[in-house]
Amino acid sequence: MITQLHHVSLLVRDTARSLAFYRDLLGLRVFEQRPPLGFPGAWLELGGQQIHLLELPSPDPAGGRPEHGGRDRHVALLTDDLQGLSQRLQGQGIPFTLSRSGRAALFCRDPDGNALEFIQQG
Repeated sequence: MITQLHHVSLLVRDTARSLAFYRDLLGLRVFEQRPPLGFPGAWLELGGQQIHLLELPSPDPAGGRPEHGGRDRHVALLTDDLQGLSQRLQGQGIPFTLSRSGRAALFCRDPDGNALEFIQQG
């Protein structure tokens, strides 16, 4: 009955700051048809799926999260250039850890502490 993932929602404190990360650094495109929802945010296109950034208060603690994002809730995304992505993250001073399984993957956090995994495709 369930056939596909449509979107993932992430809570953020500042949409503009998050767009600097997701749109400008990672290269995701903004989906312009986001309806007025009564709070700021953005929808980002990612293949046939989306990431919804919701500028709402987060119930999650800011501190005490595992350093390695693979040991926390995370969204896993495919990339065709893991080395290029790691260089972009390093250039922006964004810390990341490599997959502990030995796979070609890395973990980092967005400006709000949401954990992301990037897996080398192919």
